Amino acid sequence: MKLGGWGRYPLLEAAVSAPRDEAALAAQLARGPAIARGNGRAYGDSAVSPQNTLHMRHFDRLLAFDEASGRLEAEAGVLLADVVAVFLPRGWFPAVTPGTKFVTLGGMIAADVHGKNHHRDGSLGRFVDWIDVMDAEGRVRRCSRGCNAELFAWTLGGMGLTGIVLRAGLRLRRVETGWIRVTTLPAPDLEAAMAAFEAAGEAAYSVAWIDCLAGGERLGRALVMLGEHAGPEELGPRQRRDRFALGRRRRLTVPLDAPSCLLSGPAVRAFNRLYYRRGARRTAPQLVGWDSYFYPLDSLVGWNRLYGRRGLLQFQCVLPLATAAAGLRALLGATAQAGRGSFLAVLKRFGAQPGRISFPMPGYSLAMDFPVSGGSLTLMRELDRIAVAHGGRFYLAKDARMTAETLAASDGRMAALAQMRRESGLHPAFQSAQSRRLSL
Repeated sequence: MKLGGWGRYPLLEAAVSAPRDEAALAAQLARGPAIARGNGRAYGDSAVSPQNTLHMRHFDRLLAFDEASGRLEAEAGVLLADVVAVFLPRGWFPAVTPGTKFVTLGGMIAADVHGKNHHRDGSLGRFVDWIDVMDAEGRVRRCSRGCNAELFAWTLGGMGLTGIVLRAGLRLRRVETGWIRVTTLPAPDLEAAMAAFEAAGEAAYSVAWIDCLAGGERLGRALVMLGEHAGPEELGPRQRRDRFALGRRRRLTVPLDAPSCLLSGPAVRAFNRLYYRRGARRTAPQLVGWDSYFYPLDSLVGWNRLYGRRGLLQFQCVLPLATAAAGLRALLGATAQAGRGSFLAVLKRFGAQPGRISFPMPGYSLAMDFPVSGGSLTLMRELDRIAVAHGGRFYLAKDARMTAETLAASDGRMAALAQMRRESGLHPAFQSAQSRRLSL
């Protein structure tokens, strides 16, 4: 079947199976190079193997929960949306969440996902206590910081290239309500946006929408959104009636692929101008439901179709603190000059990151979406060059087209991953289209 990631680029012919138990999974692994696939929300080809893609949707059971510690034990195919649905009414929320709830726990571990709280709490791996990993022979090993620690470290952020994650034990966060107190800070330029992040280091959550087509003195203008879990005493009558903000959010569907003119430079410029002006008027803190704050795009079913039938690409890099300001100016300047910006451009401040192979580092992350086109690919090669020149590295969960040479130049840790895979015999057993493209 034709298979791709959320960006629908590239689309590859792939053999796909959906084993229902460990015995069937082990039998599939015996057939040759394989990769696990969760809900297909990685943007590119990291969860696609032309020879042997193993869909983990049947490994979807919640196994145990400790109310004292908040530790959940669950299979890798469980959706984050289901975790929230079951445990938020009991006062628990994911300690780290990416920008969509329609991801599996196994996929989150493979990418070692980060969220709006990385500056304070780090990535998901900090909250993972153990994982069960199946090797190519069908053997299952429990891995933690104290047992099979090397495999544990390589698997967090290892993009599924160290084995099949079957189960995990991870800790949730206690919350009193499902409401988030959001404060929006308009920043007229990049310097002001970065200053707002630095001043808000104690905020539970911070993220910025950034206008990637604004140039000149408005380069990098942004809306910095700070969030805190609201307490019961902060709720008004309406929120108290729905303490955990579980009321259904209206969902719309994108019924077909949008025409290319929707994301033309003039259209995006107009949208960004209006969006900034509207956000800049919101000076008072607001109470927002968890779904709207953490997963704004989940209410638009099939939003990837807005980028047209050829699909979308995301560029996401992180730049170290020392070079972040200069690097971001260069990245945004190149994007504005090319006129190929997106209305989905996100800036985050990252904190400390101890992971062996995880994406974040202390600094600033910039993510921008582009429709697939020759012009976008040309621009993204230039953005790659700028990021590498400023000491940046790239998020493999969002990558669909980077070269092996660019990856090697940006992240020396990847050579160690490739060497470990060769020496341990993992390379012949676990491969994705991405790992082949990037020589991992």
